[in-house]
Amino acid sequence: MEHIIKKATIFDLKGLQRLEKLCFTKDAWPFFDLVAVLTFPGVIRLKAMRSSQMVGFIAGDIRNADSLAWIATLAVDPAFQNQGIGFSLLQECEKQLLTPQIRLCLRPENSHAFNLYSKAGYKIIDRWKGYYNDKSDAIVMEKRGI
Repeated sequence: MEHIIKKATIFDLKGLQRLEKLCFTKDAWPFFDLVAVLTFPGVIRLKAMRSSQMVGFIAGDIRNADSLAWIATLAVDPAFQNQGIGFSLLQECEKQLLTPQIRLCLRPENSHAFNLYSKAGYKIIDRWKGYYNDKSDAIVMEKRGI
């Protein structure tokens, strides 16, 4: 069964809360951050739908109008992973960001995300010590020439 990518809105809050809890047990965003990512101007927010269920979500925003954007989050329901959903969300978000350079960060132990980003052309550029709430490091990856 195919998935459809659509713009996400505040009406997707409940589905996004579910995804965050499923995908980011240690790092799930609090309620306010979820509302913010679904409402702040200038944020690219996309959802992957299968039937009537949100099975994936991505958000990205331009931080420097000239050349740099960040992927703030990418989540795919574990029951629907390894089906190309994360890759198609990432590609569509990149197209809409319209910058030649995009960055993101992830936990070093998140090998599924690392493999996805590497396949999409992202390279490691930095490691931020103690970035996450539990003081774990973050790997910073970047893609240029988009």
